[in-house]
Amino acid sequence: VSVLVLDEADRMLDMGFLPAVKRIVAKVPAKRQTLFFSATIAPEVLKLTRDLLHDPVRVEMVPQSNSTTAAGITHVAYTVPQQSKTDLLVELLKDNNIYSAIAFTRTKARANRLALALEKHNVSAERIHGDRSQAQRTRALADFKRGKLRVLVATDVAARGIDIADLGHGVNYDVPMVPEDYVHRIGRTGRVGRTGIAYT
Repeated sequence: VSVLVLDEADRMLDMGFLPAVKRIVAKVPAKRQTLFFSATIAPEVLKLTRDLLHDPVRVEMVPQSNSTTAAGITHVAYTVPQQSKTDLLVELLKDNNIYSAIAFTRTKARANRLALALEKHNVSAERIHGDRSQAQRTRALADFKRGKLRVLVATDVAARGIDIADLGHGVNYDVPMVPEDYVHRIGRTGRVGRTGIAYT
């Protein structure tokens, strides 16, 4: 092993994977190039990377606007009571211009409930979260990309590392816990210079 790459480094070091990452680092040759990638990185995670890297160099892309989200994304927020969230989403989905959307929930149980509720309203939906097998997640993502599903309901497991061409809409069904999660969730739309709409 001459190159070790850790993608979504902030999440990997933040979600309890640090012991596993350290075990991997201990097994690979000391003389290697190590690359960490992330769209966001918190100061405490940056400190951890310094513990794992030798003489690191940080390369940072400067956003083209004051926002840390893509420039082509329109942000829309609705203030609604908890019990009205699903009704609002169903109403938004009556717009035929929303042909595909990812809806992010805070928990796996909420993702399950939302996917079932959408199906009851004749909206084709499937869910991706940590309790689903890799085969189930792969199938749901493939069906979504093929247009077989209109809504992919997901926890933050799908907020990073997946690329869906021409995804026009991202929905924060639940408000993310930290601003970085908003950036990653909404980063699924408006990719590579395209436009998108983020509903919260």
